[in-house]
Amino acid sequence: MSKVAWKGGTLLAPVPAVMVSCGTMEKSNVFTVAWTGIINSTPPKTYISVRPSRHSYGMIKESGEFVINLTTEALVRATDSCGVLTGAKVDKFAKFKLTKEKGQQVEAPLIAESPLCLECRVTDIVPLGTHDMFIADIVAVDIEESLVDGDGKLHLEKAKLAAYAHGDYFALGKKLGSFGYSVRKKRTPKKK
Repeated sequence: MSKVAWKGGTLLAPVPAVMVSCGTMEKSNVFTVAWTGIINSTPPKTYISVRPSRHSYGMIKESGEFVINLTTEALVRATDSCGVLTGAKVDKFAKFKLTKEKGQQVEAPLIAESPLCLECRVTDIVPLGTHDMFIADIVAVDIEESLVDGDGKLHLEKAKLAAYAHGDYFALGKKLGSFGYSVRKKRTPKKK
C-alpha cells in the first residue's frame, strides 16, 4: 500500500473517550479525556493527560485522586458536552443529569450511569509540554452488576461502549476475536 507522509501528530486511533470525575461528592467536576490508557499490570496503573489550564487540573493535583468512567453509546452526548464546557462555569453533573455515586477508595465521585469506573490515586505528575500526565494506581474498579455473570466473568461487550477516532465518536461493534485466539490450538472432538 502506498502511504502519504505527514509530520508527527496525535493520530493514534481509536482511543477511549472517557469522562473523568474529580473533587469530592460536595464539590466536583467531570471532564472528557481521550488521552488515557493502561500502563502497568501489577500494580495496576493508568494515566490521564490534562492541560494545566483546565479547571479540573488543580482539583486532581490537590486531591491526588480521580475516577475514569467509561463511556457508552447512551453517554456520548454528555461526554462530548463535558469536553466542551468548563466546570469553572457549569455544574456538568447537574446540567447533563449525571448521578454522583460514592466510590470504594477515593473521595472523587463515580458517575452512576457509567458501566465501569476506575478509582485512581495519583503517584506521579509528569510535565510533557501542552499536557501534564497524571500517573495513578487503580485502587478500585466499580462494575455494573448486570455485566458480571454468575461465574464472576465480566461481559463488557454488553456495555455498548464508545470510542473516539480523529474527531468522531463510534460505537464498538462486532467481536473479531479474543486475546490469544490466533495461537490457540483447535480442540479436536473426543471419539466415543
